[in-house]
Amino acid sequence: MEYKRYGDFCLCSLGGAFPQEATPCQLFSPLVFLVDREPQHHRGWFGIRSVDEIFEEETAAVLTPREKQQGDLEELRDFVEEWGATVLNTAFSRCFSFLTAPKTAKKMTLVGLGDVGGTLLTALKLLDSSIEEIAVYDPNEAQCKRYEAELNQVLGRGSPRITIARKEELFSCDVFLFTASRGVPAVGQQVQDVRMVQYALNRDMLKVYARQAREAGFMGLFCQISDPVDQLSRVVFLESNRNEAGVFDGKGLLPEQIQGFGLGVMAARAAYYGRREGIDFSHGCAFGPHGKDLIVANDPLNYDPALSERLTELTVQANLEVRSYGFKPYIAPALSSAALSILPLLRGEVHYGAVPIGGAYLGCRSSFSKQGLLIEKQPLHEQLLSRIETVRKKLEDFDYD
Repeated sequence: MEYKRYGDFCLCSLGGAFPQEATPCQLFSPLVFLVDREPQHHRGWFGIRSVDEIFEEETAAVLTPREKQQGDLEELRDFVEEWGATVLNTAFSRCFSFLTAPKTAKKMTLVGLGDVGGTLLTALKLLDSSIEEIAVYDPNEAQCKRYEAELNQVLGRGSPRITIARKEELFSCDVFLFTASRGVPAVGQQVQDVRMVQYALNRDMLKVYARQAREAGFMGLFCQISDPVDQLSRVVFLESNRNEAGVFDGKGLLPEQIQGFGLGVMAARAAYYGRREGIDFSHGCAFGPHGKDLIVANDPLNYDPALSERLTELTVQANLEVRSYGFKPYIAPALSSAALSILPLLRGEVHYGAVPIGGAYLGCRSSFSKQGLLIEKQPLHEQLLSRIETVRKKLEDFDYD
């Protein structure tokens, strides 16, 4: 194998081109495998714990452990199992800039100070001590002034200061949080899937911010929180990688720079209904989108389809239950899906989020390490895995335009 040093990284080409500045070296960690894969439907920057994961097919099977197979990289097996490694897709023109960019989370920008945004901002002010600043932006300038004044009057050990962002500087940050939303059905309005009603309006609004992220050369994390998070995460990725003619060129955000946050509340709702209905959810988990195609499993291995379907139905209808009381169900999503999922993300801990797998963003558990996005792998019942892949393929085939 040929190794080249690039800054603090040891590069090994498996089809991807070395940067011109790279120089020959001996093997060391952190090790980065360079690949060249069609960027519209493949991952860009992800971590591995086994050489067998480098070439795994990008289906729901990435959620399960890889079986060991003899191959050309056998000499690196022990090294990767001990130190881990990164796979970097050089089809993305900004891949090396992102690889070497600082991975910090000192400053956030939050766009949208409605019910969800305001609740999320309050939680971040109270819960975290590593964020130094949260800049807020909302078309309603009075909302910005209100939160800047009120939350800066909340004293807390290490709590972030709240500032007001200028529109042209929204991406001068490490983490971008998007909670702005249009077309939320009024309480009492009869709809089958509240989230999908919002898709077209939120997509058109979101495209503006995706293009701004591209133009700013944004190297941080784009957290998509407004509904439907899974489809809109894919919109951010596609739109940021389109040129002025609307042609995909791979010159925008890497897919792992974007993550959707809607699954955390679904797992929390499943646990709630499990307790209420006397269903054991101690080993339960959730997969898929924040909506009607959600999959709740009572247990990943000892999977009971009927029991899981019952929990799934109750979980999906939970927001409509709160609406029947005369209220918009935004508190639990703002806390469970956003605040209590984003903070573990920034700490490198396992959390629920929608991440890129093939040509879709699929909700699952993952962590964000210095070596790349690490999808949690666990043995899954064959029927459960098949259901997850069906949903993943449906998300991939969704008409995003």
